[in-house]
This record gives sequence, C-alpha cells and structure tokens, in this order.
Amino acid sequence: MPNVLIVEDEPAMAVALKDGFEYEGYTTEVVGDGVAALERVKEIQPALIILDVMLPKMNGLDVCKQLRNDGFNLPIIMLSARGQEIDKVLGLKLGADDYITKPFSFMELIARVEAVLRRTESGNRHATVVQFGDITVDRRKRTVQKSGERVVLSAREYRLLEYFIDHEGEVIERDTLLDAVWDQASLTLTRTVDVHVAKLRKKLEENPSDPQYFLTVHRMGYKFDGHVAAGFIPA
Repeated sequence: MPNVLIVEDEPAMAVALKDGFEYEGYTTEVVGDGVAALERVKEIQPALIILDVMLPKMNGLDVCKQLRNDGFNLPIIMLSARGQEIDKVLGLKLGADDYITKPFSFMELIARVEAVLRRTESGNRHATVVQFGDITVDRRKRTVQKSGERVVLSAREYRLLEYFIDHEGEVIERDTLLDAVWDQASLTLTRTVDVHVAKLRKKLEENPSDPQYFLTVHRMGYKFDGHVAAGFIPA
C-alpha cells in the first residue's frame, strides 16, 4: 500500500491518524512541523501527504506552496480546524488536492484519500504524455526521450516502464511484475525482472548505480518514484 506522510503537531490527532491508516493497510510516517515535512518529502517521497494547516515553524499553506514550487506533484490533503471558505479556497489554489475541516470522521478521510489516489493513477494511466525529470514518454507513439534525445527501448522494457508509471509510489513485488509484464506461463524467473530493471536504469537514470527513479526495496521488490507530470496532446 502507498506510504502516507502525516504532518500533524497535535499528538493525539497524529496517533489517531497513524493508527487509522495503518489499520487500513497503509504505511505511515509522522512529523510535527512544516520544516520537517519538507525534509521528509524529499527523503521518502511519499505517495500522499496529510497536511495540517496550523503547524509550528512553517504553516501547512506555505508547505504546500513550497512543494508545488519545487515540482512535487504528489497528492496533498489539507486538514484544518478553520472552516472558513476563504481558507479552503486558498489551500486549493496553492495546490492542495482536497481540504477537510476538523472534526471529521476517519472513514470520510479514507474515502477522500482513495479518491485522490485513484485520480492520480488514472491521470498517469490515460495521459498522452508523461514526464519525470528529463524523461518524456509519449504513450500514444510509444516513444521515450531523455533530454530531447530518443531512447530505444525493447517492447518488454517499454511495458515495464509503463507499469511503473501507472503504479508510481507503490512497492511492487517481482512476482507482481512478472504477472503484469511477462507471460506467467513462460515460467519466467524473477531474475529476469532484475535484468530488465537494470536495463531501464542504464538507459534512463543519470547514475544507474545510484538510481533516482527505479528504486530497489530490500527483500520486497521495486518502487518507481518519478514525481510524474501528466499531460495531453490533442489528437
């Protein structure tokens, strides 16, 4: 399940949110101020942020604005005890994906989280063009460019890349990749996945030995962290 960064300075609320998300199967991290939130986003690249507005050191609105200015397009759901319409409008204008006012039911929050994650995945899946770093993938033409130069991928490498893009931020087991990208009946070995991931790293990473996008998760599999920007080209 996706990793959720919870940014909340009220200890009781932070514990309740952490327990609730972990009960639903998510992995979580908790920080208590805005400065720490910016640092952890860069370090762990979560799939989603639950961001309180009233925070020490740097408020949630400024955190949201800074993340968007720095190019992070991961989903952000803001929490606030203030229910004034102007606060909600400002949060959304600064780049938040949703805004929920305290007190709220945890089931409502989970429903909103699931909706935001579905929209994010659907946007990547159906976009004509996606971009991460200096990599541009034209899904209509099935072409890949790095810094404007064409990168030639095999059909299998391209299918693997698309699967990573469609499941950005998720930890994916090797067996799952085999089922999705290879013909399971061929009895392909999981080592084949490692070989193809290595090929993608060599062709797309700046430093394949220290990958930025195609990350190994020890004893589990892989995770793609691209901060994907999705766009469309008119037909």
